[in-house]
Amino acid sequence: MNLNATLFAQLAVFFILAWFTMKFVWPPIMKALDERAGKIADGLAAADKAKADLAHAEKKATDELRKARESAAEFRSGAEKQAAQLIEEARTEGVRIVSAARTAAESEAAAASQRAREALREHVAQLAVAGAEKILRKEINATAHAELLTQLKSEL
Repeated sequence: MNLNATLFAQLAVFFILAWFTMKFVWPPIMKALDERAGKIADGLAAADKAKADLAHAEKKATDELRKARESAAEFRSGAEKQAAQLIEEARTEGVRIVSAARTAAESEAAAASQRAREALREHVAQLAVAGAEKILRKEINATAHAELLTQLKSEL
């Protein structure tokens, strides 16, 4: 056997194998690799979008919590102002009753003063209980909280 003939035969077989590989084997491999790269890119894009959505949702939740706290603080301060006004009105009424009783008679003044103080205490206690009841009913309202949660879910 001649070395040149063997070399040419091996060269021909190599080129035929290379052609066959390039024609029939290489395209499906490249197609599979391209599909895999596309899936990975889509997955990374979806992960980035989910991360951005999570950050947006956290920001919205923080904003809603801040708004709820501000609203509760405003409501509380309004209730405190109203309670102070009611107490002041009750004190004014008590002072008027006491001065009227003193002018009527000194002995009657002591008894009237005691009755006015007791009435004032009872009135203030009732107002405080009613005010606290109103505050608690307003702040602990299951429907308002449920509506807030439903609105937050729909925004997400």
